Amino acid sequence: MMVFWTLAGLMTALAGVLVLGHARRGAEAIAPESDTGAAELAELDRLKARGLLDEDTLASARAEAARRLLAAPPVDAPPVVGGRDRTLTLGALIATCAVTLGLYFSVGAPGLPDQSWERRVDEWAASPETLDAPQIAAVLTRAVRREPDNRTALTMLGAARFEAGDPIGAASAFRRALALDQDDAVSWARLGESLVRAAEGDVGGDAEAAFTRAIALDPDQLGARYFLGEAALTRGDVARAREMWTPLIAVLDPADPRRADLVSRLGAAG
Repeated sequence: MMVFWTLAGLMTALAGVLVLGHARRGAEAIAPESDTGAAELAELDRLKARGLLDEDTLASARAEAARRLLAAPPVDAPPVVGGRDRTLTLGALIATCAVTLGLYFSVGAPGLPDQSWERRVDEWAASPETLDAPQIAAVLTRAVRREPDNRTALTMLGAARFEAGDPIGAASAFRRALALDQDDAVSWARLGESLVRAAEGDVGGDAEAAFTRAIALDPDQLGARYFLGEAALTRGDVARAREMWTPLIAVLDPADPRRADLVSRLGAAG
């Protein structure tokens, strides 16, 4: 890793030198346009000195040359890259590399060999109590790969992916678990929740079907009842929403603000 950062810094400095070098050559190659008007006036004077022009003709030609000179667009001075510009730019590049390397040495681990993904998962599997949701999902993904028909591992994987913010992956795991056991009410409910989160809160047709299956197997799946009530209320089906939410309201503590919210929304819907 140290070799990489050192080479990266050197390449950055080299790129700066090349950029400044080409810019300077390009600027020096732009020469100001020749003063054609002044040259024409000088030529007229030489013709007059040789006796080839009389005074009237000379005056007329000089006036015409002056008009063309005044009508010509101004010539901008070419840009010039100075030595100070090069020094400042290279200094900024070197300082940036130095700060980057300093941060790496202060917060990184120079010389530490990279770990393969499998080695990391091995370490996580050895201490599951310290893992966060993405790490648990990684461990369970490997377990399911080794035992694809392990329904318990699949449901745990679905829950871990859901907590890790991967609702699509969670839905996939719950579908695989349900393929092994169609009568798992909890997995149907969790599948519906995953689909709702993947749809950013919208209770779509697949999610509603999963929730309906969940309460058909287990009427006490209160989370499924909540989402079915939401879907019904969105459609304006107040009777269906009341059917779904009444058992949920009954089990919630009277002091629970969620209970008051459900009651208020049903009352407002009529």
